[in-house]
Parts: sequence; structure tokens; C-alpha cells
Amino acid sequence: MKPRVGIADVAREAGVSMGTVSNVFNRPEVVAVRTRSRVLSAVERLGYVRSESARVLRGQLSRIIAVVVHDLANPFCMTLVQGAEEEARRAGLAVMVYTSPRDAVDEARCLGSLTEHEVRGVLITPTDNSDSFTAALERAGIPFVLMDCDPRHGHPQACSVAVDDVTGGRLAVQHLLDGGHRTVCFIGGPQHLAQVEQRRAGAREALAQVGQPASALRELVCPAMTVAEGREAGRRLLALPDRPTALFCTDDLLALGVLQELSEAGLRVPDDMALVSCGDIDYASAASVPLTSLMRPGRMLGSTAVQLLEAAPLLLEGEHDPRQVVLTPQLTVRRSSLRGLHASAIGY
Repeated sequence: MKPRVGIADVAREAGVSMGTVSNVFNRPEVVAVRTRSRVLSAVERLGYVRSESARVLRGQLSRIIAVVVHDLANPFCMTLVQGAEEEARRAGLAVMVYTSPRDAVDEARCLGSLTEHEVRGVLITPTDNSDSFTAALERAGIPFVLMDCDPRHGHPQACSVAVDDVTGGRLAVQHLLDGGHRTVCFIGGPQHLAQVEQRRAGAREALAQVGQPASALRELVCPAMTVAEGREAGRRLLALPDRPTALFCTDDLLALGVLQELSEAGLRVPDDMALVSCGDIDYASAASVPLTSLMRPGRMLGSTAVQLLEAAPLLLEGEHDPRQVVLTPQLTVRRSSLRGLHASAIGY
């Protein structure tokens, strides 16, 4: 096996001291440009890779953070990761990505990997199993920040960044009510996700403002937020004896599946059934009928979470209260919710 290249090898190759090599990595501004270039050229020639474990043994913070999301196939989760990676890169950090632990065995495996890599901290999108995982992180002394988690609806002692999904649900259904609809169906994702419950609560608030009871919101529950589950929801919707005139889908992928099913059945969106969605992923505007959708700033969530993580070690020592950031969603109105003259007014 080829021996591992160390910092002494780099120093010898570049003709400088080990202290100069260390400064190139940690305080490049104090090293002359020509010397810095010589050291970096030596690094490239030798294939030197910095040891994160050695950094930690020297008492320095790790440069690795972990991002744990519940579904890597979901475009919104990927925008969270992208936002975190962009901010981490600016801070000179690296990112490892995991999917959420689904049981005790998976949790132990994930925690073992995080500990082995001496991560600086963890960014987590909470699920129904996340309480035990965050408790395990606390016991291990690993700082964490919750992403897409409103502290007003749980986790009041944790650092977090979230989107106000209650306001989002209210905006979505209010838009449909303003368009003259009175029968709205809520097509929700997994019931254990807090974001789904919060969007449902906001939808009911909008109905209450026009004198409608919570029971006026009809519901179809989907076990996952995917296009396939959206198509299944569309089939169930078409089988209803008394169809609603408007739909609020809690995720763009669900909405795309519903849209496909309605189109194949010959229903026109929005003339026969208006549709509002949530997420405003790239596919929303590119759909056969462009989707009206709640814009949830995923990249900003991810980048803000990295910024909050930098303060998290102080929280473990009780030096100040956790920071909790709540962002406001915005409704992007497109053709799927606008009928007749309303659609013409914005060019659809």
C-alpha cells in the first residue's frame, strides 16, 4: 500500500517549513502569493489530502458538516442541500448528505458515521423519528440545526430555520376563495409531517375567515409526496360523486400527478378544477398547465441553517438562547388557478 502523504512531505517538496504549509491552509492571507502557489503545486503533485481527524486532535473544529434530509428524491430537499453546500463552500466547509434514520438500527448506524467523521455539526429536516435522533446527537455533544421546522410547533429549545407553513396554507386557500370557489379539497402528504399539518391549519383559517367550518375542507391523504401518489389522488378525486371545484396540494410533485390524471380524464385546469400547489420547484412553471404555487425558499433555508450552525457550539455551553428563523412563503400565481378573464389579465 502506498504510504499516506503528510504535511512534512508537502513542506519538503515545496522547500518551505511545515508552519508555512499550515498557514497556506488555515491563514493563506499571511503567506506570499508565490510561496502559496508553490505549496499548492506541491499539494497537487503529491496528492496530499488533509486529515480531518488530525485537525480535531489539534483542537481545531472539523470542516465537515452533515445534512440529513427525509427524501433525496424530492426536489425541495435537494434545494435545501444545494443552499447548505453553497454556504458551506463560502465558509470553507465540506458537506456530507444522509437520509433520515428510519428506525433504531438506522439511527445508530448514522450516528456512528457522524461520530467517526468528527462532524462539526448536523443540519436536519425533522420527521416523526427525529426526536430520538436529536436526543442522541445531544448526548454525543454534536451541535445541530433543524431545517424546515417551525419552533412555534415543537422543538422550542433547538436552533431552527423554517417557512411559515400556516401562513402558506392560508394564502393558498384564500387565493382560491377569492377566485369564487367554495368547495376546496386539501390533498396532503404523510400526516406525520408537521409541515403538512401546518398547511392544513392555514387552509382552515382561510375558510374560517369566510364563515366556513373546518369540516368544509375536504381531504385526500397521500402516504408520500410523489407524482405517482398524486396520480392516485387524482383517480380518487375523479371517483367522488360531488367533486370540489378547487384543489390545494401540499407538494408540487403531488400536484403534477393530479394534473396528469385530470388532463387524461378530459378535465380542464383551471376551468373545471382550479389547482394551487406548494414548493414552486422548477417543474411547477414548466408543467403543461403552469402551476400556481407557494414559493418556499429552500436554498435560503439551507444557507441560513449553515450560518446558525456556526453559533451552535455556544448553545451546548448555555451561553445564549437558540436562534430561530421563520421565513414567509410567497404565492406565485400562474394559469392553474386562474379562469377566464383572470387568466387573460396576466397573459395566460
